[in-house]
Amino acid sequence: MNDKQLVAIQAAHQVKDGMTVGLGTGSTANYFIQELARRHQEEGLRITAAASSVVSAIKAQELGLPLVAIEHLGKLDLYVDGADEVTTRMTLLKGRGYDLVREKLLARGSDQFIVLIDKSKLVGRIGEKFPIPVEVMPFAWQLVKSRLQALGAHAELRQNAAKDGWAITSHGSLVLDLTFDSHTDDETLNQQLNDIPGVVEHGIFHDIATAIFVADNGKVEEIWKN
Repeated sequence: MNDKQLVAIQAAHQVKDGMTVGLGTGSTANYFIQELARRHQEEGLRITAAASSVVSAIKAQELGLPLVAIEHLGKLDLYVDGADEVTTRMTLLKGRGYDLVREKLLARGSDQFIVLIDKSKLVGRIGEKFPIPVEVMPFAWQLVKSRLQALGAHAELRQNAAKDGWAITSHGSLVLDLTFDSHTDDETLNQQLNDIPGVVEHGIFHDIATAIFVADNGKVEEIWKN
């Protein structure tokens, strides 16, 4: 069993009967979905699932998990997903994929948000290893880019996989990927990005995570918010 499986299985055992559970997207989230489906089938665990992406919805459906559409949700009991970076203060970087808006919507709408990572995802500051994604309204991207550059960011439109056009998110947005030679603290940057008109959402998840489950060579450390 690899570390991704191990941490996903541990998270799946946080799920209780009757919960509404948000499903993340990615390889670790897939292991979580598989274990949840196993518990549903073999243990009779009664849950309702909501997916953060079409990919996760299809996976859950194939495995027989009961699904509810996001538009029918008032709240969730638990959301489980991975992250690209995590700081010691439990701030996350997400959004290298194309479902950032749904992911933050589910994370904010849940009573608990558990993040599954391996040790390599721990960083000193957000943006240390990966660009910070900012989803923008297509007609506003140049004005937003100017505001971001005024904050000291290098901002580039994300290309699609074929490199013959721009990436479009599941929400229909363009993505500006930001890098900084240096930036103010993550909390301040989070607020600055929130305040820019034309920004749909961004990849800094500040003060949202309830717990970080960190896998490292066959062991899982659980770090819970105080």
